[in-house]
Amino acid sequence: MELADINQWGIIVLSCTSIWLVGRREHWRRWGFVVGLMGQPFWFWSSWQHEQWGIFAVSVWYTYAWLQGIWNFWIKPAEG
Repeated sequence: MELADINQWGIIVLSCTSIWLVGRREHWRRWGFVVGLMGQPFWFWSSWQHEQWGIFAVSVWYTYAWLQGIWNFWIKPAEG
């Protein structure tokens, strides 16, 4: 299996799993942000290698969004 194939599988497995988890109930939702962040290096590598700058820019935004979810569901103290 070539590096490009591994990268594509990383995108498929991690991206699909993260979106599925984010749509689940509270207990599972928080894991979606972690899995989503794990998938971002695959997106960055693929978009960089194929000079898909729009996808690269969207990947930067998604990374921010996944980090925001990690902050809100894992790090931020509970309110009240």
